Amino acid sequence: MSFSNTINIAGSGMNAQSVRLNTTASNLANAQSVSSSIDETYRARKPVFQMIPKQYHDPNFRHITANKDIGNGVNVAAIVEKDGPLEMRFDPSHPMANEEGYVFYPNVNVVEEMADMISASRTFQVNVEVFNTAKTLVQKTLTLGR
Repeated sequence: MSFSNTINIAGSGMNAQSVRLNTTASNLANAQSVSSSIDETYRARKPVFQMIPKQYHDPNFRHITANKDIGNGVNVAAIVEKDGPLEMRFDPSHPMANEEGYVFYPNVNVVEEMADMISASRTFQVNVEVFNTAKTLVQKTLTLGR
């Protein structure tokens, strides 16, 4: 594995964790948003990560093959909404209450989101350390010829 591959993999990890942090922040920001219908209620979102497969040329240069066991970074394949049930509260005095007197709250679990935010932040930090270590190794390698 070359230094540029290491830097690219760490960069893709930082990008993926940045998306994860943004979706978590969006979930927390909308945790107490209220709606009068199920269809308009905010639903928690989660990113889906996908490994970028490492591609190899076959010895005869006929085609490129992908090895499913070795990755070349991570990609955000999609951002999906959680399927969990929405919270429905009876509050007929609320201005957003529907005809039956119910208001709907998102399916955002604040504790789960905070744990996810801490995990994403630490994973981002680890990728920064990998990036910086690879950069330092490249710089040290370049100074060997002096």
